[in-house]
Amino acid sequence: MTAVSEPRLIAPQRRPHAGPGIWDVLKPYLGTPLNAAVTIACVAIVIMTLQALVSWLFVNALYEGTPQDCKVTRGVGACWPFFAAKLRFMTFGFYPYEEHWRPGLAMAIFLSAGFITMVPRFWGRWLAGLWAAAILAVAMLMWGGVFGLPHVPAHAWGGLPLSFMLSFVGLVCAFPLGILLALGRMSNMPAIKIICVMFIELIRGVPLISILFMASVMLPLFMPEGMTIDKLLRAQIAIIFFAAAYIAETVRGGLQAIPKGQFEAAGAMGLHYWQMMRLIILPQALKIVIPPLVTTFIAFFQDTTLVTIIGLFDFLDTVRGAIRDPAWQGIAVLEAYLFAAFVYLVFSWGMGAYSRFLERRLRVGHD
Repeated sequence: MTAVSEPRLIAPQRRPHAGPGIWDVLKPYLGTPLNAAVTIACVAIVIMTLQALVSWLFVNALYEGTPQDCKVTRGVGACWPFFAAKLRFMTFGFYPYEEHWRPGLAMAIFLSAGFITMVPRFWGRWLAGLWAAAILAVAMLMWGGVFGLPHVPAHAWGGLPLSFMLSFVGLVCAFPLGILLALGRMSNMPAIKIICVMFIELIRGVPLISILFMASVMLPLFMPEGMTIDKLLRAQIAIIFFAAAYIAETVRGGLQAIPKGQFEAAGAMGLHYWQMMRLIILPQALKIVIPPLVTTFIAFFQDTTLVTIIGLFDFLDTVRGAIRDPAWQGIAVLEAYLFAAFVYLVFSWGMGAYSRFLERRLRVGHD
């Protein structure tokens, strides 16, 4: 006869979990109830702002019409006819209208050379030849007087090409000068150190607007009679000197961050001063100061707007000139300044993004 086993009680089993719920997914982003409320409020503000912006820019905007038509929709929608009438003036300033293709092509060449330079696999000595050819082509296009191109004096330049040339050419020339000033300030030779310290402190002690004013008004007073320097060249030199002083202090901070052992190891290898700086010290120092250097570059790109005090019409000043036109005065002010802000934002963001790319590629920092 088969024995009957006694029944055993089985512990109640939990229902199989179907997967993470919506709260499990959102909890890491929301946190505490207070943080959740703040997050929801911020998202709501962003959504409402985007809705109002899209409505103003596109839904309620006026796409065709006259200044009088824009007066009717002012405050309700954007005035796109303003850009159809004034975009070329805002971009190229007082450059002859029929010759606008020249600064446009010059800016395209300049930006193309810049983009090629930013790609690491293209880095090499041949870039010096590329930039020499690019600068020569830009100069011939802008000035003219060759190959049948009408001559356009520098005082007629303006707009975005002028802002690009003043800022980027100024920074490219100021960078090596800033490195030399930083090395001179850390030099053991008293005469060189004193000269570099005096230059840096003098330039940093006054605002850029004062240096531009002195370059435009006071410098000609010290020139021999009958000798003049182009206003654009004076502004360019002032920007180079001003930027070099700030770059020098940034680079000096990177040099001071290099451990003393690096200098001693380079000396033990038999390297002389310039070999040590070029091969060992400066590459490490410049990697450390990439973020502050890019911040300096962005600031000087935006500071080129100050050249308006010496009679040069940069991009922001041509935007102001467009809204001062009697036909459009007081009509598209917000649209014009938003356009200028967008242009500066795009290029500033681009420089910041490239600096982050360089930091990742060069592995800035210590593990």
